[in-house]
Amino acid sequence: MNSLLNSKSVLNTLNSVLATQPKLTALPPLSLYIHFPWCEKKCPYCDFNSHQIKDGKQGFDEARYIKALITDLETELPRIWGRQVHSIFIGGGTPSLLSAHGMNELLSAVRARVNLEPDCEITMEANPGSVETDKFAGFAKAGINRVSLGIQSFQDAQLKALGRIHSGEEAKRAIAIALQHFKSVNLDLMFGLPNQSLEAAKSDIETALSFKTPHLSFYNLTLEPNTYFANFPPKLPSENEIDAIFEQNLNLLEAAGYRRYEVSAYAKKDQECKHNLNYWRFGDYIGIGAGAHGKISFPDKITRQVRERHPETYMQAMETKGNALIEAKEIPAKDLPFEFMLNTLRLTDGVDTVTFGERTGLPLNVVSKGLDEASKKGLLDSNPNKLKATEQGLRYLNNLQEIFL
Repeated sequence: MNSLLNSKSVLNTLNSVLATQPKLTALPPLSLYIHFPWCEKKCPYCDFNSHQIKDGKQGFDEARYIKALITDLETELPRIWGRQVHSIFIGGGTPSLLSAHGMNELLSAVRARVNLEPDCEITMEANPGSVETDKFAGFAKAGINRVSLGIQSFQDAQLKALGRIHSGEEAKRAIAIALQHFKSVNLDLMFGLPNQSLEAAKSDIETALSFKTPHLSFYNLTLEPNTYFANFPPKLPSENEIDAIFEQNLNLLEAAGYRRYEVSAYAKKDQECKHNLNYWRFGDYIGIGAGAHGKISFPDKITRQVRERHPETYMQAMETKGNALIEAKEIPAKDLPFEFMLNTLRLTDGVDTVTFGERTGLPLNVVSKGLDEASKKGLLDSNPNKLKATEQGLRYLNNLQEIFL
């Protein structure tokens, strides 16, 4: 009898575990992220995987790095065979340090190996200090159709405090050049800068709006661990001053026809960034390059990969082993709800509740307790067909996301 009860107990436990394993009926959209790890100068607030180019461009071998990227992409092909790539994002670091020839070689190799959607969005990040007219024309010819410019501010004193290599005038010139060559241009701006006043923040937004770019990103400067600013923090505006800057500039953006569609992203109608939307909707992405992360779904599991961070170590690994993975794992079913919510709750429109099952392969009832708690706290919209943060939820997004941790 005890043996029978034990068998039933084991069977019930097994069924319970199996019931929460991912079962995807369809695979999500697929993107490609390419990391370029070098920059001319490491900014004191930056916690991205970027490495300052030394005198004489020591350590920066463009041809060698591109060859490693192509090999890296080839190792991923069996995992995404038959799937279309709908967006590419080349981030860094400062990808605009690549030559136009190198960019053309890289994108030609990508096209030869993966099936790109006809209207594939191809974004490159660029530093205004590394913008050249001929170079941008070459990037556009290579296939780049969207550029994201790291402006941060138009005020020279603020740019100096942020350790940027460009001036306000160089930023304006870079925007004008980008608008001549690319279908879409995004401007990255920061607020809550060292000693920033309400009026200075307003001036930055008004200058950005004068260029009428289709997309703007508006970030609050945060002191990230393992950065210079974390160890030597500058004097930042108070929380009340930061709130005032945000509300002021949000009103200016909305009045100019920009809709806030994600916590820090604003776009004119139908000009949202397809690549970032795929992240926030818990889509799939191949990640190649030094320190790149990837997420690939299969019918019965969702996997993540991480590559070697240092560019030299990454290139050596690609050359000697044929891969530079330092982590490759299946995401445990228990972690999927948090990962999903961590991304999708950033969207101001949220997502339909059915998206949870489509992207995690899990039933919605696995998060029912968290949904009830978040709704009672006023952080989650009460619409039963939506997973959407309230205004309060967006304001206290970390608190909302932690409920599902």
